[in-house]
Amino acid sequence: MSIINEGSVKLRISKIGKISKEMDVFYNPVMSFNRDISVLLLNSVNKKSMQVADPLAASGVRSIRFLRELNTRENKIKKIYINDYNKSSTKSIKNNLALNKIQYKKNSRLVISNLDANIFLLSSSGFDYIDIDPFGTPNPFLDAACKRISRDGILAATATDTSALCGTYPKACLRKYWAMPKRGAIMHEIGLRILIRKIQLVAAQYDKALIPMISYSKEHYMRVFLKNEKGKSKVDYVLKQHGCFDNAGPMWLGNLLDKNLCNQIYKNSLKNKIFKNNKELINFLKILKEESKINAVGFYDLNDISSKYKIRKLQKKDKLMEKIKKLGYQSSETHFKGEGIRSDISLKELIRILKN
Repeated sequence: MSIINEGSVKLRISKIGKISKEMDVFYNPVMSFNRDISVLLLNSVNKKSMQVADPLAASGVRSIRFLRELNTRENKIKKIYINDYNKSSTKSIKNNLALNKIQYKKNSRLVISNLDANIFLLSSSGFDYIDIDPFGTPNPFLDAACKRISRDGILAATATDTSALCGTYPKACLRKYWAMPKRGAIMHEIGLRILIRKIQLVAAQYDKALIPMISYSKEHYMRVFLKNEKGKSKVDYVLKQHGCFDNAGPMWLGNLLDKNLCNQIYKNSLKNKIFKNNKELINFLKILKEESKINAVGFYDLNDISSKYKIRKLQKKDKLMEKIKKLGYQSSETHFKGEGIRSDISLKELIRILKN
């Protein structure tokens, strides 16, 4: 066993070898980035006295960070429910709470359980925030999570089966997500939009409209935060924004990012002592902030375009974006790909600029 730091908390975990679901207590240090954004998002939304559910808690790191890092002056958490089916995880959660000087038995804000995630969710009366962070697809937990997310609640979900969502295994994507993916330059955005639509369809049968707040793709996973707006007319509005793009789908064709929220999260990250020196995180949030201003499905991969249209000399991305803006179009980097730009310019016009 070894003690490590993540955010403001300490964790006692088994020495990390190969990351797999066979680990006695699952912990992936790479996903600390995922948890950083979760903390920043909850500190940036106008929600107080939340009932929070962590159904697949593993080491308990996410919940412990919420207890330590969510704004206590704003009384963000009313009660947090930490659950994992693995008995070793339950023991690890209690040990890690003690390591961070959080008293479990005397803490009225804290409930620990050792149940199947779906049974845990369905035996509750509802939550303001549910975080589904499994190893692989979130599919087995979506129905119970959608049933138990409260009005104006936030459902967060992670998918690590990107090989299906990005088109390596199209039949698997069709079975699991009811849509056809497509390999290519923008496959991660297509996969993310397919994931959002699937979650929205599960929620729609309960008259719940799930609207993306923050959605992104990073390394080996995709991550979405969806706000639940209740009502048949709102569900109908969501379903109208499903369709196909670039011979793939159906998928969500609406905004991936809430502009105001992205701006607030970026501002808060610069002021937060835990995050302000994390250059990778700050740069990522800055790109999301700029990208959120542009309502466009898909982006342009400059390397892909230059190869396809035989453009021998590629202009620098910054200068190219300046030219696009001078013509009256919007333009920004995209978090999906370093060589990509998001813009409302047409492909024909972009090629003309690149060739000149």
